Amino acid sequence: MNSSIVSQHFFISLKSSLDLQCWKSSSPSSISTGEFKEIHDKLQILKLPLTMSDRGLSKISCSLSLQTEKLRYDNDDNDDLELHEELIPKHIALIMDGNRRWAKAKGLEVYEGHKLIIPKLKEICDISSKLGIQVITAFAFSTENWKRSKEEVDFLMQLFEEFFNEFLRFGVRVSVIGCKSNLPMTLQKCIALTEETTKGNKGLHLVIALNYGGYYDILQATKSIVNKAMNGLLDVEDINKNLFDQELESKCPNPDLLIRTGGEQRVSNFLLWQLAYTEFYFTNTLFPDFGEKDLKKAILNFQQRHRRFGGHTY
Repeated sequence: MNSSIVSQHFFISLKSSLDLQCWKSSSPSSISTGEFKEIHDKLQILKLPLTMSDRGLSKISCSLSLQTEKLRYDNDDNDDLELHEELIPKHIALIMDGNRRWAKAKGLEVYEGHKLIIPKLKEICDISSKLGIQVITAFAFSTENWKRSKEEVDFLMQLFEEFFNEFLRFGVRVSVIGCKSNLPMTLQKCIALTEETTKGNKGLHLVIALNYGGYYDILQATKSIVNKAMNGLLDVEDINKNLFDQELESKCPNPDLLIRTGGEQRVSNFLLWQLAYTEFYFTNTLFPDFGEKDLKKAILNFQQRHRRFGGHTY
């Protein structure tokens, strides 16, 4: 390919990229300083020799396209993320991480970060209901969290009592998964009252994973199946995935999307069986700062995935 053709193709690619960036602004005057610098930097590429190979040109074109896409979805001024209603996830699993770090970063006691769990989760439930999400399963306290100091655990147990009292009147259906027998009796009573009072609520179903772990869930399901088999209630041949699903504590369809706040990129013993084909989304945003825009970004990212469940459609 001669240099004039390379120049022409490169300019067309660059112009398309810049047009897309300007398109997201309502007018040229609305381009921010950061966007102007981005355009300026791209224009500097024109100073490169025009004898590059097709491969080199392809790399630059792809780079410009990727930068444009990133600007479209990551720009802080873009508050109106357009979601596809037909691709809204039905069930979102949520690891609410970063409360302690949020408090420490502000010079506060860790308890101040924990206190924001209730209002923040209510906010997320409200947004999710409007978006048409059917189930939120939120990881509140794991089987490993008992390792924390007695003072912090006692505080969290008291906070969870307040939590369930708050959600008695919030209008969503609330249920709890996890080993309740190890929880304080007053908390067990709050859970029972909330589950009974809200079981008829329509719309969003909020599942709280409290004293829950994926290992625990799989083990208790296994024990239940073995016990039934020993008592002649089922044959070994009856044991399959569907039967195992029914014995797990979660009685909802498996999550479509897992969101973990706080920057960590692991599932931390959460819904180990149920997350087999769930899409994962990790964000550095700490849970107290996780709001409507952050939730919509996670859903938009989910909607760009191609879910094949082990097969293919191409």
